[in-house]
Amino acid sequence: MEGSRQAFEPQSAFVRARLGKSTLEYRKNEVIFGQGELADTVFYIHSGKVKLTVVSAQGKEGVIAVLQPGQFFGEGCLNGDTVRAATATALQDCAVSSIGKSAMLAEFRRGSEFSELFMSYLLARNSRIEADLADQLCNSSEKRLARLLLLLANYEGEGQPSPSIVDISQETLAEMVGTTRSRVSFFMNKFRRLGLISYDGAIEVHGALLNAVLHDTKLAPAESRPRLSS
Repeated sequence: MEGSRQAFEPQSAFVRARLGKSTLEYRKNEVIFGQGELADTVFYIHSGKVKLTVVSAQGKEGVIAVLQPGQFFGEGCLNGDTVRAATATALQDCAVSSIGKSAMLAEFRRGSEFSELFMSYLLARNSRIEADLADQLCNSSEKRLARLLLLLANYEGEGQPSPSIVDISQETLAEMVGTTRSRVSFFMNKFRRLGLISYDGAIEVHGALLNAVLHDTKLAPAESRPRLSS
């Protein structure tokens, strides 16, 4: 799972490098590219969220990432992939830039500011993948869900605002956490009863309280709240 905020802000580098000159708009649930399709472009997200999914030979589908503004996807083509290893779908209305493989490689050869920033992005992303793997191996499904909610809410520390996670279904959360939807529903009910989240169509994460769950802090329940419907 990926989703952390990055210091990487390439819009100005796009302009100077003349990359991503056109912006493509996708509606919610629209497929941007499909698993097995030709891979010859890299995408950058300006707004909205994008879900990456894979389907096994047995037909089982899994969510491997939810990406947010400021992140790239489809960069496997730069490493020699000729077909897409995953399907990219708009989780909500989104705007992305499409950058041709040849244009990206030309920037790398030039050693431009953009290539340096992109390398920094990839290094930070690799660190996030390692942290995700450790989380999957070492933590309970409840902790994994709490951490996922923090990441999707762009939570960065104590005292930060509590942004909302828009249009993330419990089915998608379950696939990313690696558990069942019923278990996710159980934990979401528990988090709401404890005042860790609010839920009214969108999920609002109360960062300090949810962060306390991740650090095994004992929390008293907040005022009684109705359970989430399953």
